[in-house]
Amino acid sequence: MELFKVNRGLTYVYNPYAEENKFLHMPVENNPLPLYENSKDKLPKPIWDGHENYIKCYDYAWKLAFNNLRTPNAEAGFVSNFIDTAFNGFLFMWDSSFIVLFGKYGSQIFDFQKTLDNFYSHQHYDGFICREICESENGEQFCRYDPSGTGPNIMPWSEWESYLQTGDKERISKIFAPLLAYHLWLKENHTWRDGTYFSTGLGCGMDNQHRQQKGTEFGCSHGHMIWMDTCAQQVLSANILIKMAKILGRENEDAVKTIEEESAYLTKYINEKLWSEKDAYYYDMYRDGSLNGVKTIGAYWALLAGIVPDNRIDAFVAHLDNPNEFKRPNRVPTVSADDESYSPVGDYWNGSVWAPTNYMVLKGLDYHGYNKLAYEIASTCLDNVVEVFNSTGTIWENYAPETADHGSHSKDKFVGWSGLFPISIMFEYVFGIRPEASKNTIVWYVNRTERHGIERYPFNGETIDLVCETRNNENEKPVITVKSPKPIKVELHWGDGKTEIIEA
Repeated sequence: MELFKVNRGLTYVYNPYAEENKFLHMPVENNPLPLYENSKDKLPKPIWDGHENYIKCYDYAWKLAFNNLRTPNAEAGFVSNFIDTAFNGFLFMWDSSFIVLFGKYGSQIFDFQKTLDNFYSHQHYDGFICREICESENGEQFCRYDPSGTGPNIMPWSEWESYLQTGDKERISKIFAPLLAYHLWLKENHTWRDGTYFSTGLGCGMDNQHRQQKGTEFGCSHGHMIWMDTCAQQVLSANILIKMAKILGRENEDAVKTIEEESAYLTKYINEKLWSEKDAYYYDMYRDGSLNGVKTIGAYWALLAGIVPDNRIDAFVAHLDNPNEFKRPNRVPTVSADDESYSPVGDYWNGSVWAPTNYMVLKGLDYHGYNKLAYEIASTCLDNVVEVFNSTGTIWENYAPETADHGSHSKDKFVGWSGLFPISIMFEYVFGIRPEASKNTIVWYVNRTERHGIERYPFNGETIDLVCETRNNENEKPVITVKSPKPIKVELHWGDGKTEIIEA
């Protein structure tokens, strides 16, 4: 199949922020790739008494990840070493944005975050970035006016999560302009007349989810629908770009003011037009103005974007803890179990449990203080992943919602974003260890009673050890050992709302 080329066409409107993009003329990296066998003793080392199979699954995830490292092909427009999506020889925007969210824990060996450099190096003059980029030759899978040609726009969030771990302001200064140019391109080219956003099954990343009116092709058509998740992602993108602008002293630029206004407008629109008071849920809107009534996991981008008002949030979150909806034996399916499209064996995005959407939900719950629920969901899905690992010997693209099995359409050896399960989800929401590098603070929700923790944990340019000793019950005060080459704070939370700050 012939590929589409960057900057080929007569209809470009040049974007000044795209012209600032330093990745367009960056020298190609020529550093050798690290090998897993030479690197495994430098990776973070989880400690978890009595859970040896979880550690084996963790180690296996890193082994697969290192097997998928690639060097850049200059002829294809790549500039940095990267981790492959492990799918079809193309680098995916959606997958890569999540893959680097576990890759950050291996940053002392390989800079996984630079995978995203290769999207910025493919930015068009007008700000467009294709969602699938060919690794072997110069070209892209989609043209820029294809409704499925780009998205989802979560690279700003991915970069911000990296910043929370590393505190790297220099990277913020590099990626701000291309990300703002891309956001503005979407605002100009992927909106309806009222300023709301459209996408497609492919464009939103949930390829075959049945959200559109019957008779509409769900993968490639926008269906003249307002897409709830895409609108929420644009709010999230805008809010993070505003934070970046403040770090860089660029918050008074006109484009930043524009996206600030857009964020406020979309937040108001989503709450006034896409919320069902009867169902306490956010839905997509059909072309006739009616809501589609499909409880897709994509609605929970609203949590992460900070869209949900205080008087609605408990009812909205309650769906995640309802056994008739999202609280299935394996959590969280990508569509509610009471929807007619729900498949007990998964059917890809019609019920399977996926690492990226689970991680998004957990981050949203964390943002709003639902730490107990986040821990319960994380524990359930991690237990399932490890049980399937024990029986099959591998990690899968997605998992069945009703049984300890992989999904009905699922690739094996998929790390890939499924590395989030045994790495980031275990560290952040089972162990409960979350970084805030800008505050030089580790926030630790001590959920477990077994001895557990992480040695060689990367934080603020250093590696530290964090270990909690065995406790008799969850209300017993944790005994924590912290080893750090520089002073840090550890904010402990345990039991029934108990807290303490340790300075180490």
